[in-house]
Amino acid sequence: MSCRVYLIRHGETEWNNTMKFQGVTDIPLSERGRRQAVSLGKRLAALKLDAFYASDLVRARETATIISSRHGMSIVTVPALRELNFGAWEGLTIAEIKELFAGEIEQWWENPFSIRIPGGETYNELIERSVNAIKEIIARHSDGRIAVVSHGGPIRSIVGSVLEMDLGKYWRLGLHNGSLSILDFTGWEYGILTLFNDCSHLAGNNAGSSY
Repeated sequence: MSCRVYLIRHGETEWNNTMKFQGVTDIPLSERGRRQAVSLGKRLAALKLDAFYASDLVRARETATIISSRHGMSIVTVPALRELNFGAWEGLTIAEIKELFAGEIEQWWENPFSIRIPGGETYNELIERSVNAIKEIIARHSDGRIAVVSHGGPIRSIVGSVLEMDLGKYWRLGLHNGSLSILDFTGWEYGILTLFNDCSHLAGNNAGSSY
């Protein structure tokens, strides 16, 4: 018995395109983001999926709705699968954050695990909630195929935890909007990454950002 998890990063938003920190700000998909979700929906249409889960943020729910429409299944929203709460940095570009929060961002880059973003979260908090959420999902579906639509931070945290990598280097895991990653589990401790950041279903101007 094993659980296969199809980990999907939501489609692109205008803030992805302009490289603004989104976090928990509820930004909808852009037109390109909707096309990305449609393309991924076509790719997964022939699969027999047992359940759909998604972050409760609109960009993830919209992506999941487009994909699940081909399967006639409802979506279970999981707030723990939200992106990192960037607090006062949300809506700003990296250049603006460096100008307005120079000391704070330097500390955060050095130690994202325990340094709290002003008004936001530590990276440890993101790791804990996202990994616990995926553990609960695979325990609930020990023998099935599950689609999970989330965000760059949680997906990197989940994949990095499965691979037992140094999550302080999470930024080395490039992850595009609308991408597909696959994890197989016979149990959490035996998780195997079989596909990562695959965008073969995205062509031409549907290819998205890894930001």
